[in-house]
Amino acid sequence: MHTEVNESGRFERTLTIRLENDELAEAKLKAARKISKGMKIKGFRPGKAPLGVVERMAGADYVRSEAIEEAIQAVVPAAIDEAGLDPVTVPSVSAIRDESEDGSVEIDVLVTLWPILESIPDLGTFEIEVESPEVTDDEVNEQLDALRNQFAELTDFDGDLSDGDFAMVNITVSQDGEVIESAGANGLMYEIGTESFLLGLDALLDGAKVGSTVEGAATLPAGFSDRAGEEVTISVDITEAKSKVLPDLSDDMVEEATDFETVEDLTQAIRDNLRAYKVHTQRSLLQDKVVQYTLNEVEFEVPHALIDAEVEARVRNLVGRLENDNISIQDYLRITGQTEESFIAGLRDQADHALSTRVLLESIAAIENWQVTDEDLIAYVENLLQGQPGDPQELVDAWKASGQVESLTGDILRERALVSLVEAATPVDADGNPVDLTPVVVVEDDIEDETDTEVVEDDSEVEDDASDTDDESEE
Repeated sequence: MHTEVNESGRFERTLTIRLENDELAEAKLKAARKISKGMKIKGFRPGKAPLGVVERMAGADYVRSEAIEEAIQAVVPAAIDEAGLDPVTVPSVSAIRDESEDGSVEIDVLVTLWPILESIPDLGTFEIEVESPEVTDDEVNEQLDALRNQFAELTDFDGDLSDGDFAMVNITVSQDGEVIESAGANGLMYEIGTESFLLGLDALLDGAKVGSTVEGAATLPAGFSDRAGEEVTISVDITEAKSKVLPDLSDDMVEEATDFETVEDLTQAIRDNLRAYKVHTQRSLLQDKVVQYTLNEVEFEVPHALIDAEVEARVRNLVGRLENDNISIQDYLRITGQTEESFIAGLRDQADHALSTRVLLESIAAIENWQVTDEDLIAYVENLLQGQPGDPQELVDAWKASGQVESLTGDILRERALVSLVEAATPVDADGNPVDLTPVVVVEDDIEDETDTEVVEDDSEVEDDASDTDDESEE
């Protein structure tokens, strides 16, 4: 066996294997045994007929082609090892040349390597546009109104209805003169402006009065059997109306509903939490934009075979999750409004971006020659636990014993590379003014869920979307 390695792409190699005629002899015997198992040859048991007999019965060319396939299974792994290549996907045979007069055959095998960039362009100082995390008075007041809403009272109302008012209604739904009983309602107390029943109902009720009947076009909602989205006609009788009255915000109300004692304390806490949430959101977006900015400056393409493997892994994982919920992939596509072609195209885009990001971050770590110490591992695990039970050292030791510590090390290095990129960027607003996105740490107090705020303590997380590819390549 003679092998030759040629570069067929930046991260692809073509391994040409030459097998002499006498090297195919053993493969021919194996092929003959396999072929004869499916044949009835007089005087021989299945799989026991001699090579010459099988060649006469099945054809010498057919036996030879089967022998070449047998040889490929045996010689390709050995040739790859001999060449010192480390495939990340299943190598594929791209060509077989069996036309030599001496009986030799040449086999081309495409081997995909994991991309590692040798250098990253000097990005210098660059600006990334983000939204300002400043909190407006309107945003704070919206959260305060959510608290007041808990103590709101409904009072009888006979004026023109508008958003936020409640109307007791009887709704008749018809299509081409035929009433659709299952789509209507009687004695329904409906809050105008919520658009939570029939699309078009809110527009009809806006400005109407108690005792009146309004009619008009509407649309059946999503999930309404197989008629969802169909145009219908509705007739709405308004029998009663109530208006929501919000109480004044007071210290007593605040003390009763939250762990704060005064309106001033609650207002400041909401403002701080809203800023913390906005900073967290913009920092996350900044990371995404910085990665995309860097990818645009680095010229490389992820090998198609690697993308194919990642897409296959994602489809397999999705199908597995759907099967757990007794949902077929066809039903999933129908529910999400996708065709098979658009679904796969979307997955390819996602896989390409995820793999490109991973290659970029791993290349930065390799170029910088960063190392991960045991202290780094323990600190990373402590952050993952976030106060949950578990001894970080024991977990690290367990990962080492199971050979999984490399995955943890990779996470740390990719996160370190991401941080280095983000630190090189200057976040600015739409006018080019610098934006302060220093993480905000807020002492968490018991603010009712209705205020819809979030406390952010740490946002240093790197998502590894391409985690399934290695598993795919090992199969």
